[in-house]
Amino acid sequence: MNSIPRLARAALLVALALTLLQGTRSSAQPSLLPNGWGIDPAGKQISLSTLPMSMAVSPDGAYLLVLNGGFLPPSVSVIDLGAEKEIQRLPVDDGWLGLAFHPRGDKVYVGGGSRVSVFEFTFHEGRLAPARTFPLLAPGKRKVSDHAGDVAVSPDGRFLYAANLFADTVTVMNTQTGFIMGTIRTGRRPYRLLLGLDGKTLLVSHWAEASVGLYRLADGQRIERIAAGAHPTDMLLRPGGMELPNEELPFTARLFVASAHTNSVFVFGISGDNRFRLLERISVSPTPNAPVGSMPTAMALSADKRYLYTVASGNNTIVVADVSEARARLMGVIPTGWFPTAVAALGDGRIAYLNGKGAGPVPNPGGPDPTRRGVGGDYIAALETGSLGIVPPPDEDDYFRYAQRAVRTIPYNDALLADAGTDRDSPIPARPGQPSPIQHVIYIVKENRSYDQVLGDIEEGNGDPDLVVFGRHITPNHHKLAEEFVLLDNFRTDGTVSADGQNWSFAALANDYVQKLWPSYYGQRKRVYDFEGEEPASIPPAGYLWSNALARGLSVRAYGVWAKTGARPGDRPRVTDPRLAPHTNPVYQPFDLNVTDGERVEEFLREYAELESKGELPRLTLIRLPGDHTAGREPGKPTAAAMMAEHDFALGRLVEAVSHSSAWPRTAIFVVEDDAQDGADHLDAHRAPAFVVSPYVRRRFRDSTRYSSVSVLRTIELILGLRPMTQFDAAARPLSRAFQTKPDLRPYTAVKPAIDFGERNPPGPGGRARRVELRIPAPGSSGVPAPGA
Repeated sequence: MNSIPRLARAALLVALALTLLQGTRSSAQPSLLPNGWGIDPAGKQISLSTLPMSMAVSPDGAYLLVLNGGFLPPSVSVIDLGAEKEIQRLPVDDGWLGLAFHPRGDKVYVGGGSRVSVFEFTFHEGRLAPARTFPLLAPGKRKVSDHAGDVAVSPDGRFLYAANLFADTVTVMNTQTGFIMGTIRTGRRPYRLLLGLDGKTLLVSHWAEASVGLYRLADGQRIERIAAGAHPTDMLLRPGGMELPNEELPFTARLFVASAHTNSVFVFGISGDNRFRLLERISVSPTPNAPVGSMPTAMALSADKRYLYTVASGNNTIVVADVSEARARLMGVIPTGWFPTAVAALGDGRIAYLNGKGAGPVPNPGGPDPTRRGVGGDYIAALETGSLGIVPPPDEDDYFRYAQRAVRTIPYNDALLADAGTDRDSPIPARPGQPSPIQHVIYIVKENRSYDQVLGDIEEGNGDPDLVVFGRHITPNHHKLAEEFVLLDNFRTDGTVSADGQNWSFAALANDYVQKLWPSYYGQRKRVYDFEGEEPASIPPAGYLWSNALARGLSVRAYGVWAKTGARPGDRPRVTDPRLAPHTNPVYQPFDLNVTDGERVEEFLREYAELESKGELPRLTLIRLPGDHTAGREPGKPTAAAMMAEHDFALGRLVEAVSHSSAWPRTAIFVVEDDAQDGADHLDAHRAPAFVVSPYVRRRFRDSTRYSSVSVLRTIELILGLRPMTQFDAAARPLSRAFQTKPDLRPYTAVKPAIDFGERNPPGPGGRARRVELRIPAPGSSGVPAPGA
């Protein structure tokens, strides 16, 4: 063993350890995320605001700027790199991705997001000050969707380039006058802007395409469309020519493209006449056969251009490769915090990186309560603050230790693709394709409730009765389902809010588009909610549960899923995924608080009885049941208690009807929340009520296994014979402990809550619309005002 250099051993560990892991885990436990993955960040951690997403090192190397673009009001942090501390945090009207120094170092430019502008700041001795604003468009020409993103500055400092993300354009501006000099039309969703080494071209990664465009700055014309991996994000150029063996043409530089919907960085050689040739793909995956999910989103080169650092946002790691030769060589990984977003290699060998969500989930006992007003609360999106990690210059021993730490944070290994670890006699098969006595799966996704808020009064569970808002008298069916079947008191939603929660619930992943833009929408800056299939850049890499079931040839029926209300009363809902549209009930209403869940369930039960009589019940049924969102204290609307009780009874009636059907002996019903954002929980702000109802479910059983949204997906996939979509459902623990071998066919009987469903909030200004995510706290506050405050 001593004959193998430590650096090589680190590379071997990264490539092989997860498949040889049995018996090698350390007793040290990393902090756990909702999906069961861990974080054990390397280096010193400096707390920042929400979603730090980009950074820039000052030309003199003394300071690091960080753009915080999350739920809390955006800001730019100034980090003194010598002292390794934040010395200034300056508010900005809006900021998203774009952050660049003027070559002289005396000015800074920030992409202004929903303000559709670039903000200029002066910078002197570590202090930022506001200067000018450069609008990308005249006010009268702006659309609600316009959004300024990345920025780049020409080497001579005369020109500024800014991406208008949803207009598919780059605006060219004169930095001296602020005048717009021209517009470059790009591919869909220009993400990263990178000036060519010749100073005459601009490279643009097209976020909603599998391509990078090369554009001529003189006239804005596209010279080349470079086929890259799906969902390209960051790009880097490494100058330096190299002769290649055989018939390959020599190249004068290399282009590195991180493609977030793959597990790879695509490397292109660039010839002297700007021709691109794919040279290799650098894998950042934890194992050779891992499904998508590593999500490479950002890169940096060491000062000597030898090492490439790639942020794998999904794996919470930075992958290090030696790129000094014609082919990259894996060196190791550096563990980070939750959802890393950027990395920078400092001149003295230190490595700086950003954690978009910081140190992991926290409890929120002061969380929102839709029935009250005038009470502050810990809103989950405000609690997930990010951080900056600074790692001392690593040596070979460090890389080896970091690799070991990274292995402990990743529960995925390739063996799970073939064997999920369930018992041989379990109704949940261990392998996709094995038979299951369960033939029909009904999957219900609800809205926004936390565990303690609903079930905290069940004595057998790990709940806090002081946090209960919708107790037994309001939700008798929620309580009865948990007590008659299985109580899951350690279940967490993988999503923070509905935007990412819906994607985690149906796709086992919320991609980087969703992760980087939902905070702007929930912070009342981005105007358009486009996270459920409407926006091409939001569509996940491996599709959705229904698309995989349909590809397998299984029958699918959907009710209100990925659907929008019609433009006019009486119009049929519009389904955003064309694959799902033919399999969607055209009458069942999607999210609309003017429609009761009782009305929705009536339509479901009508069609269910019809399909049952024909012997055509689908293998997979998908239902969105959103009434527990409630309208809070909105004047004239049903009270939160009334809406929750009506929702509870609708859910109970649905389960009752299915349990009395002929298909009951072969059915399993899974019920989850898409997120827990609108409630308090003493254990974890992501903890939510979840239910499993089936003859094969253990009766009156408490299962405190740590499950999450992807655990439910993995269980459904195993029942239906589907392969995992991502690393996260592949690594998830199935809910097999909640199941039993012998079925108990006793049906369920619904209970009507002792609450007046017609109870309404008083008119007038005493209430406010139920949209907890819009209660933006003041800068420095950790919480948000409660509804009606």
